[in-house]
Amino acid sequence: MDELLTLDAVGQAEAVRTGKVSPREPAEAAIARIEAVDGELNAVVHRRFERALEEIDAIPEDAPFRGVPILLKDIGWASAGDPYGAGSRVLDGVVTEQDSYSVAKLRRAGFVILGRTSTPELATTITTESAAFGPTRNPYDPAYSAGGSSGGSAAAVAAGMVPVATASDGGGSIRIPASMCGLVGLKPARGRSSHGPDVAESWGGLSVQGMLTRSVRDSAALLDLIAGMMPGDRYDAPALARPLADEVGAAPGRLRVGFVTVHPRGDVPEDPELTTAVTSTAALLEALGHDVVPDHPAALGDPDFGMYFGALIGVNVAAEVEAIGARRGRPVDVEELEPRNRFMVTAARGVSATDYLAALRWLDGYRRRMAAWWDSGFDLLVTPTLGVPPYPIGWMSDDDLSTSLDRAGQGGAFASPFNATGQPAISLPLRRTAEGLPVGVQFVAVAGREDLLVRVAAQIEAARPFEHAAMS
Repeated sequence: MDELLTLDAVGQAEAVRTGKVSPREPAEAAIARIEAVDGELNAVVHRRFERALEEIDAIPEDAPFRGVPILLKDIGWASAGDPYGAGSRVLDGVVTEQDSYSVAKLRRAGFVILGRTSTPELATTITTESAAFGPTRNPYDPAYSAGGSSGGSAAAVAAGMVPVATASDGGGSIRIPASMCGLVGLKPARGRSSHGPDVAESWGGLSVQGMLTRSVRDSAALLDLIAGMMPGDRYDAPALARPLADEVGAAPGRLRVGFVTVHPRGDVPEDPELTTAVTSTAALLEALGHDVVPDHPAALGDPDFGMYFGALIGVNVAAEVEAIGARRGRPVDVEELEPRNRFMVTAARGVSATDYLAALRWLDGYRRRMAAWWDSGFDLLVTPTLGVPPYPIGWMSDDDLSTSLDRAGQGGAFASPFNATGQPAISLPLRRTAEGLPVGVQFVAVAGREDLLVRVAAQIEAARPFEHAAMS
């Protein structure tokens, strides 16, 4: 493969800045790679190659990521003049009129937007197999899912199409595809970046925006780029002492780390691959000088969490469906939706305003109970990223909706609690199954401490460099 495409975004930016390559070469190489491999993977649902190449000449020479190609997840991340599908047939023909704040920041930094990536309909599950666009396949084995809901972005980065792609995470949707595709997936703290100007919050504050990358330094640099409260935003995250890029290589100090291998809720079967991934990571952390013990927040096992978390998502998805109807000029009939979303929206329409507020208040209490564990003296929690081993295409089929929903709940069991708490978390590619499929390990810090996650992740990356076999 073209050597240029093996570089991360920071590396490609450096190659352009030093004159090793022209500002057009990274995008041209990425386009060639997309055309060569995406026919099998189905990660890019909208291509804007000609416009992208035309835009390169207007990028200022001092833009820090001048000429570096990127793909945008096709939900959120609005890009002016481009189709917006959200993985659904109900948005066919919709074109966005303005860039979101975060996309505008990417453009100003010099990124070249090549297109938009696949997502399940309305981003409501952990695999990317929409009826509108078809399944997105895993570059490590096309019989397997790339995860969801940022599966298109994950497949594109893992396959070497682009060094980074945008993502979002309302219940694990950055971390789960990162685990499935062997990538770094940093879920920022609530309020770290803006959903505006069209949206004040997403999924009642559960969903945040971030990136899928191949290196810790890219995750840090890209979050630095999009971070910051914008006018009218509902949330702001605690201020960081310095840019996250400066934390790469900084000593994290001696940390107190808890880990868990089996979900304490009791309904997520143990998997030996996931257990080994966590226990080997715990041993590595000990070897790096940290204090590591088997421990976790008691609230993580609360059996009522899924009910309240699901109610919050369902009501917000139902509201989004109403907004889509207004946007396209005619209401959405639930029969136009895929079975999973038809079920969610129908159920949500029976939730009263007082029920919704009760769910918010329950989750407020849950957040405080979870925070008490970190307040007791722990710095990090280590868990499997996914609650289940890598799964094939079709495993989440809506043909058996009850089973599909149960599997989604098990798959996201370790990830979704930290959408509710608003804490930052990162998935690192630290194991492969016997079949060669990636398995991620999740690290969770106290609210607002992405800096600590970046320090530890960079320390681990240096000690056990990540492999990206899917790019070969």
